[in-house]
Amino acid sequence: MANTKPNATPKGSPKGADKREKAAKTEGVQIKVKGYVPTLQKLYKDQISEKLIKEFGYTSVMQVPRLTKITINQGVGSATGDKKLVEVAQQELTTITGQKAILTYSKKDISNFKLRKGMPIGTKVTLRSTKMYEFLERLIAVSLPRIRDFKGISEKFDGRGNYTLGVKEQIIYPEIDIDKITKIMGMEITFVTTASRDEEAYALLREFGLPFKNIKK
Repeated sequence: MANTKPNATPKGSPKGADKREKAAKTEGVQIKVKGYVPTLQKLYKDQISEKLIKEFGYTSVMQVPRLTKITINQGVGSATGDKKLVEVAQQELTTITGQKAILTYSKKDISNFKLRKGMPIGTKVTLRSTKMYEFLERLIAVSLPRIRDFKGISEKFDGRGNYTLGVKEQIIYPEIDIDKITKIMGMEITFVTTASRDEEAYALLREFGLPFKNIKK
């Protein structure tokens, strides 16, 4: 009789799938469910685009501004004295966004700051599509409200339809364990849109739910 292993789990079994899903989550990989559409992506298609058409008088749905990507940048100036800090920042940003963060490197030598060309000085992530909408939803519904004495975000755009939000502390994200952080670090979150004017970009992000200080009705 052939030897069998009672405890072995077939690759295609539910237990095997559970193990693969758990491993993927550990690595910061998100499991996509067939037919799944993020809430804000659906909101844009079903409601926001129609509101913007009425507000700006677009004659085609193709004229409606869209959110194309969200870029999160985190500079770690103290990394010149402790290289492990930038590695920790990379791990934290990966945890926050659910996508592998990449390191950014200095482009030149700056002796006054003990900085050498090619030295890792920060980390960043560029989110698109599903992960972009999921991050945006968590930012609006969970993270920003965790800021102490929060009264809304600035309305200053860059003149080209893009918006950058500065976050002073990574601990506003519930994915970060406060007891395990080694250093408080901020980051910049840039929302890139197809809008040609700041007014249109503002309206788009307002409808998504970004809490600007003085919402225009």
